[in-house]
Amino acid sequence: MSAAFTGANGELGIEYYRGLTAYLEYRNARVGENGWTIKVKPANDGYNPGPCFQNTVSFILDDDVFALAAYVGTPTTSRILPLLQKFEDRHVYMLFPFTGAQPLRADPFGEYVFNLRASYFDETSALVDNLVAAGRSRIAVFYQLDAYGRNGWDGVRRALNRYDLGIVAEAAYRRGATFAQDFTVEVRHLMKADADAIVVIGTYASQAAFIRDARNLGYDVPIAGVSFTDSDKMLTLLKEESERTGRDYTVDLIQSQVVPSYEENDLPGVRFYREVMAGYEGATVPSDAGYAPRRYSFVSFEGFLNGILLGELVDRMGDAPSPARIPEVMESIRDLDLGIGVDVRFGPGRHQGLDQVYMTTVEDGHFRAIENWERWRR
Repeated sequence: MSAAFTGANGELGIEYYRGLTAYLEYRNARVGENGWTIKVKPANDGYNPGPCFQNTVSFILDDDVFALAAYVGTPTTSRILPLLQKFEDRHVYMLFPFTGAQPLRADPFGEYVFNLRASYFDETSALVDNLVAAGRSRIAVFYQLDAYGRNGWDGVRRALNRYDLGIVAEAAYRRGATFAQDFTVEVRHLMKADADAIVVIGTYASQAAFIRDARNLGYDVPIAGVSFTDSDKMLTLLKEESERTGRDYTVDLIQSQVVPSYEENDLPGVRFYREVMAGYEGATVPSDAGYAPRRYSFVSFEGFLNGILLGELVDRMGDAPSPARIPEVMESIRDLDLGIGVDVRFGPGRHQGLDQVYMTTVEDGHFRAIENWERWRR
């Protein structure tokens, strides 16, 4: 697993890893003497393509790993896709990365990747559909200037085209932006275009900073983001800023998610996740010193579900786990119940297990499911 464990986006990697390893440790303790345990070897890439590439080459050539799994981010995973093709004779596959980017789902590399989560095209389509239905047709995009941001931008563009609409304005920022960055110039640009909703394709620090600056300039349109943002961390930053300034930065925020809320206790998968995480102390990870793990989060819940699916893959291989068998076994997984209300379904030509997108907004200091979009009707 290569991921950002340090830097401006370090929480993404840490929380994803915590959810994954929490389930795997739970599983490993129960497989019995004839079962196969699963070990994750983490490596920090700081959310940068170069280190991710180096980590991956080392995994393949030095460690002879069973699979690459739970990578974090589009610019990083996109960079290593050619390696999957190059080492085809070694049967190197990418399992359940934390990205919804299209290159991992399309030719020529999609055959080497198995995704659990819905795509960014799924998420941006759902956001646009709901915003347009609420009368918000002048949609702008603020995005990270890399493969991740452009993929999300393209998803918004495609969704708007279905309504004979276009992106009314756009602004971008460079990867690695922190909450301290000033985005007032970018906000003013979108305000000048009279955008009545904004879709952000960013990370928690950049999106929180953009929201802060938009609200400080009196720009009160709905601001929406996608699952990769890490809405829990973004909300923490905005709450802290609200306490410091006395202004509420948490209103009119919309986040698409690819897993249900970890507070939906009526779902057995959520109850299972909460039970395991409540007693999980956490494995060692090359993280920033002083990081305080979240007990529950959307990111760790997704990692947890990926752990269940990884365990299912190995269990189905029986006495002969082999990288060469990954496509055959993954494509045999149909209607797998993870306890989240929708079944996971793979098959030949279908390497994405879930299509479901969940819409959330802030209520009572937490992201909760949106019951009604009328509040944003224009």
